[in-house]
Formats: sequence, C-alpha cells, structure tokens
Amino acid sequence: MRIPSEVRDQLSLRFGVLFPHLNERQQRLALATEARLLGHGGVRAVACAAGVSETTVRKGVFELEGGEDPLPDGRVRRDGGGRKSAEELDRLLVPALLALVEPDERGDPMSPLRWTTKSLRCLAGELTRQGHAVSAPTVGRLLRENGFSLQANAKTLEGAQHPNRDAQFRYINDQVRDHQAGGEPVVSVDTKKKEVVGQFKNAGREWRPTGRPVRVGTHDFPDQELGRAAPYGIYDITSNTGWVSVGCDHDTAAFAVESIRRWWNGRGRLDYPGATRLLIIADAGGSNGYRTRAWKTELAAFAAETGLAVTVCHMPPGTSKWNKVEHRLFSAITMNWRGRPLTSYEVVVQSIAATTTRTGLTVHAELDPGRYPTGVKVSDAEMNAVPLTGHAFHGEWNYTVHPRLTEPASLSGPTVGLDRGALSHPALTGMTSTTLTELTTALAAPWQALHAPDHTTRRDGGTRRRAPGGGRKAKLNLADRVLATALQQHLALPPTALARLFTVSKDTIREATGEIRQLMVQHGHSLGPAAAHLSTLTGLLVYATAHGVTLTPQAKPTP
Repeated sequence: MRIPSEVRDQLSLRFGVLFPHLNERQQRLALATEARLLGHGGVRAVACAAGVSETTVRKGVFELEGGEDPLPDGRVRRDGGGRKSAEELDRLLVPALLALVEPDERGDPMSPLRWTTKSLRCLAGELTRQGHAVSAPTVGRLLRENGFSLQANAKTLEGAQHPNRDAQFRYINDQVRDHQAGGEPVVSVDTKKKEVVGQFKNAGREWRPTGRPVRVGTHDFPDQELGRAAPYGIYDITSNTGWVSVGCDHDTAAFAVESIRRWWNGRGRLDYPGATRLLIIADAGGSNGYRTRAWKTELAAFAAETGLAVTVCHMPPGTSKWNKVEHRLFSAITMNWRGRPLTSYEVVVQSIAATTTRTGLTVHAELDPGRYPTGVKVSDAEMNAVPLTGHAFHGEWNYTVHPRLTEPASLSGPTVGLDRGALSHPALTGMTSTTLTELTTALAAPWQALHAPDHTTRRDGGTRRRAPGGGRKAKLNLADRVLATALQQHLALPPTALARLFTVSKDTIREATGEIRQLMVQHGHSLGPAAAHLSTLTGLLVYATAHGVTLTPQAKPTP
C-alpha cells in the first residue's frame, strides 16, 4: 500500500517532537506502533519518516508483538548492541596511540610528536593523518583506559648517592641530640631561592575580587635598581623559631656568617645565655658549603667574637631538600606570600615576618643592606690560621671551629718547625714512640735500597763524573718521612700543613708520604684509622692541647 506524502510529513513532525523524550527502546516501540497502524508498507513509510533503518522498525515490531520485556534490568539495548567502539573497528588504533605518547618505551625514537605538546587534539590529528580516524574525546578515553593521566614532573631523582649518606644522617642526629641534651643551640641554615624585587609575578594564588587580578610585568628581568632579594634563613630546631636576613647584594660566605651573627646577637644569646657550643646544620654547597674556605675563615672570626665552639655538620651531597630549614621555615614563607608581588624589600621583610604556622612557628626578618663582594680569595696562611678540627667521621663534612687560642708566633709565618719529639706523641701519631721507632728501623733497609745511587752510569747511559756521595742531599730523612706519614694517616693532615711543619714543599711531602706508604704495603705494615680530620695548623694546635701535648718551635732539623 502506498502511503500518502502528507501522512509521512505528519509522522516526521510527530517523531521530531516526541523522540527527544524517549530512550532507544521506547523510540522503537513508538515506531512499531505507527507501523502496525499503517498496515502493509507501514514499516518502510515509518522508517523513511523517522530517518531510521527498516531493521530498527522491525525490531520494535517484534518487541511489541512479543508481549514481554526481552531486556531485563531496565536495559534499552541488548549486550553487544549499538555502534562498535573505535578500537574495535580499528585494531591498530591503540598501538598507534601508545607509540605517540610513549616513543621511548615503545621503541619509536622518530615519533612525530616526540618534541611537541601531546594534547588530545594534537594526538587525534596525528592519528587521523596516519589513517586512524578518531576524535579528541575518544583519544582521552583510550588514554585513561590504558592507565594514563595528566601528571607533572616529580622531583625525586637525587643523582649519585654517597655510600655514607645514611651514616651521615645518623651522625647529624647524634650531634643534635648531644647539643640539645646539654642545652646548647642547634640551628639549620640555608639561603632561600633569590626573589626578583618589583612588580613581577609571584607563584600561587590569593583571593581577589572577580576579574581584578594584580597586574604584573610580562617579563621577569630584574630591575636594575632593586635587583634580587637573597633571604638567608636560620631555623632554631629546638624552639621552632626562624630568623631571616634579607640581603641586597651577593650571597657569599661573609653574608651567610653575618646572618648567623645577627641571629646570635639578636636572639640566640638571649635564648641560650649559658651556651658554650653551637651546632650548625648546613647544605654541602653554596655560600655555606664544606669546600668554601671563606665560610670557615668567617666562622673562625665569629667563634672568636662569641667564644662559642662552632660545630658544623653538612648534609650529604644531593640531599639539600632534606635540610629542616627547607620544610620547616622556607615552605611556610612561600605559602604566606604566594600570589603576592614582592614590589619592594619592605614587602619581602614584612611578608617573611608575618609567617606563622599552626605548630607555633614565629619568624623574625630584617634587611641587611651590607655589600658582600665576590671573588675574595683565602690564602693558605689564612686558612692554616683557622682553629678547625675535623671529626673522625668524615671530617670534611663534620668539623668544629674553636675560639681563637694563643698560638706560637711561628704558626703565623710562612714556615714552621715544631719539636719532633712533641709531634711523635701517641695522641698525634696513633702509635707509641717505641712502635714508631721500630717501624722506622724496619723500613731503613728497603728505603736505603730504594735510594741507593748507581755511581757508574748516568741517566743518559754515559759514564758518571761525580764522586760517590755527591749530588743533592735528601730534604727529609727517613725518620721525618715516617713521622709525616703517621701524622697524615692519624690526623688526616693535608700536604700544605705538613709542608709547613717540616719546612719543605708540598711536592716533597707528597713524594715522601707516598714512598713510605708503598714501602709499608710491600713489607706488611699498616696504620690504624684516622682519629681526626685536621685541615689547618691551628687546628693541630687545638687538638694537641686538648690531648695534653705542647707543641714548641725548633730550628729546621738537619737531614
């Protein structure tokens, strides 16, 4: 039967109004009802008016004539029904997508999106170009189903881990307990990230009227007049208080120690009136690094002024983020001034001073307008004058700077000659005088054989013209060489200090100690572990005095 066109138009209008309010099954049943009312040819007419396939209308007729619900639990579509997913229609779609987002892991170093932003739109466009027609939402769904999510970089890689890292942490913990048990101050120090002063963007957000953000510069180039602020923080671990000196110049060792001096004069000596020691926990590098000579000379001046024995324990390399000043003080400061442009040094100081936490942290901040030039050199003589004694465990990381003591006048000169008897004391060599003498005697024969000259030939193979016994004399005799080696092993004295003690050059000391060590290994002799790590002559004097040894000058011995 032919259905009039006006009937089809009415059906189209009716379906257009009704279908938006029906689910798939209800739409099929509505189509089936109209088809049955029209009779023969109704399926085709209804399908044409509704814009669906005749199969869909017939399914509705079968469901309507069945008299029962073939889809339990309120389902509108049978299992497996509906349009197939993109990954089912294209089995190569997911591998192609993973090759784009994981070029290194999937072995595709030539991926076209390796060096670009992998947004959903870019990924969908590249997949379509490769012949996998897909939309951006579908790409997002596939990524989530394969275990992907939007993630930022995670700072977790610390680089090469020092084998004694954990042991150093335990040593620092023991030092903190020892000082706190005696009522001595313990502080953690470091320089916070330098901040650009001016109308510049500061990370973070704060509440503002809608549509009225603070306007800042489009670039972060430092202002020539204002420059950068260098906040140096001192965090008192025991009292949970902070002190920050905001520097206007360079972050140098002099600035770092001046900040500690300001803390001590303004707060430390009031909180610890009976203190005789101070423990400083610092990073391994920067202005307070363990390799920085100026840091140690400035600490020596501070110790002399205050009368404090200043012990410094450095964090192991690569662990600066574990320093307590970072997450107890600096993190709170960053949260307090987030989203606020640091337009002036006053804003920097006031923002730091207003920092508090629910755990009771209070912070004092002040501006340090001093000038701290870079490039200051510390000579060997100045370094040797520092009363520094390194601890037995990693003396380069753990050391104590003592208040300046009265020292022999010769220690300030370019060369020093100290009494060999005093230097041979067991506290300095790690062995008794008898053992030291026996070691020297045992090495006499091999040492003489090593230095026995060939009186018949020259180095170039010609005949010698010098009588036996001629030539340059040895600058150090065997006894001095063994003594220097024992001092170096037991006290970790550097060649520069030993050279001044024995009035020879550093090269002569290196050659002499290396020679004796080789002979000792060859003949089965060994020295015990180091008892200290002394890097300066004044530190040697302090160590000797503490062990009841009096070092007195003497004339340079005759080899």
